[in-house]
Amino acid sequence: MNGVLPIRGPPASSGPRFQGITAPPTEAPGGGAPRVNSATGADRLVVGVDFGTTYSGVAAVYTSTPDDVDVIKTWPGGNGITSDKVPTEIAYELPQTSTEDVTTTTTSTTSRSTTATTTTNGSSTSSSSSSSKIKWGFQFKPEESRLRCIKLFLDRNQKLPHFISPSETAAQLRKYERNVMDAVSDYLTQIYQHTMNTLTKRYGESFMAITKIEFVLTVPAVWSDAAKNATLQAAERAGMGNRHDVRLISEPEAAAVYTLKAIQPNHLKIGDNFIVCDAGGGTVDLISYQITQLSPLRVEESAVGTGGLCGSSFLNYRFEDHIRTRLGVERYEHMKEKKPRTWQMGLKNFEEFVKRNFNEDDPQDFNVPFPGLADDEEVGLDSGFLIMTAEQVKEIFEPVVREVCLLVEGQVEGVRRKGGTVSGIVLVGGFGQSNYLYHRLKNHFNTAAPPPYTERPTQMITTTTSGQGQSIEVMQPVYAWTAVVRGAVLRGLEGSMVVSRRSRWHYGTSYATVYDEERHPASDRYWSPLWERWMVSDRMQWHISKGEQVSERAPVSFHYTRNFRPGQSLVVEDDLIACDADMAPPSFQKGLITVCTLTTDLNAVPKTLFTRLTTTKGLEFENLDFTLDMTIDSAALVFELKVDGVRYGLVTAKFH
Repeated sequence: MNGVLPIRGPPASSGPRFQGITAPPTEAPGGGAPRVNSATGADRLVVGVDFGTTYSGVAAVYTSTPDDVDVIKTWPGGNGITSDKVPTEIAYELPQTSTEDVTTTTTSTTSRSTTATTTTNGSSTSSSSSSSKIKWGFQFKPEESRLRCIKLFLDRNQKLPHFISPSETAAQLRKYERNVMDAVSDYLTQIYQHTMNTLTKRYGESFMAITKIEFVLTVPAVWSDAAKNATLQAAERAGMGNRHDVRLISEPEAAAVYTLKAIQPNHLKIGDNFIVCDAGGGTVDLISYQITQLSPLRVEESAVGTGGLCGSSFLNYRFEDHIRTRLGVERYEHMKEKKPRTWQMGLKNFEEFVKRNFNEDDPQDFNVPFPGLADDEEVGLDSGFLIMTAEQVKEIFEPVVREVCLLVEGQVEGVRRKGGTVSGIVLVGGFGQSNYLYHRLKNHFNTAAPPPYTERPTQMITTTTSGQGQSIEVMQPVYAWTAVVRGAVLRGLEGSMVVSRRSRWHYGTSYATVYDEERHPASDRYWSPLWERWMVSDRMQWHISKGEQVSERAPVSFHYTRNFRPGQSLVVEDDLIACDADMAPPSFQKGLITVCTLTTDLNAVPKTLFTRLTTTKGLEFENLDFTLDMTIDSAALVFELKVDGVRYGLVTAKFH
């Protein structure tokens, strides 16, 4: 029987972190890739990947030219049209044997050994799925089926939107003997291969062969630890490097890195709180930050990050419901089945024009093209266009936008509860570009009377005021759609600017302790022959409280004492437990979440550090005191084993 007594110890200090400083590269003769100075081995390419629910983006930067952030804009199947992002869509199909299919094999230029066969139309088959051909991104015809929102299946704690059918997704995957992890890995493989091909064209094969490449992936703020781990595994399978080398950053934090640096230093001062609202296609993520230092810029989380399923994709499905109602079910179904291009043209117009340009302050009707549909004055069809009034468009927007406003309001209240005030709301992401969302947020918080009239012209500043009269500026930065991926690149380039974060959960471990009849039920006790006393197990030691500030520079230490009988294995396991409730219970109970199982190999610890003990009955055993240090960064948990402050290796975490 092992006695396990974890106690929270003092935070361990971490050593200073240094970044390599290199001279700017010289340009190669005739232009092209920069010449790498052989004396400076720290130069590297940092690649940011914004793996989104509906769209994904990639950006890269060379460390010696940090201002030259390159966002990939050309994609297979794009027909030469540039786009900052590519649809997060993938499908499998059985390969068709044809003499016209000329295949070439491409292999990564680094140690990452992902091999793919690329056909003349840009689709591919990976070595792991050689029996089926993969289509992705822009390679689909409008009427073709494909897997959408596959990212959301990585986190079982999150609800799926009503328009995503788990059964249909599972049926498509089973048909090709795939699962969700396979689909996510295959999609990221396509992203990786296209990124490497694009960078090779820009920098050249010789440059790519000798330059270290680092990947930084983004994940939602509300992602569970298991989902983050699954993302790392998928990235590793895709060829982006060892999962311990690939870095994660939360999406709103990445957006904050970019946007706060973009407006620095003119509008920032120490103590300011900013809410970053990353409104994307599927999800909306929010985090609040307080400025703690201006040069270099440093921030800390001032409220626990939140999020919800209220992205712009929900507008598309509300638009679809609107069209079904306007046309009638029979005519609508006939159009989608017999005239799929007609439907796709109308949906595309709504997606690319109506959603982006609708503004309640400048109401106008929209003519949405539905070519081939007969005129119907009662419905509003005229010459192949469906007339949508501003009021009808507002009805589509309002329920979704209301949810976003409530999420932002929750962040404002969270900052207030801690005694802070919000200086600004930063809107990023595809949905964050919406004029209507911008003005609704502005009006939602604005209860102040308009300023008095003056004949002297003044500069217009877009601000809102909270219920307590506080002025809040609403900002839509340049490159709002790519703010997340640009921030991911900056994170890899400069390191983290966040000095502390708010824990989204209570984190703790269960332990055994001496039985106390005043505190413990008698039914829970058991006799320990090693401790020679009555004990109780499954008591909870909560090492981190929900909402508590934690720093990646100050790991949290879990202190254990373990007993080992002669010949007993020194490989031990412990569960990391999480609780989402406001108040965490004193003992393990139903509803708590097992985040991961930690496997610690104590064989590396010198035997001299074990203490040999003997019970009164002559039973010999060895005892060891050790700590597991947990570090929480933007989007990951890292564990390591220490004895008397000396590091003896990483701890393996198997996430559930």
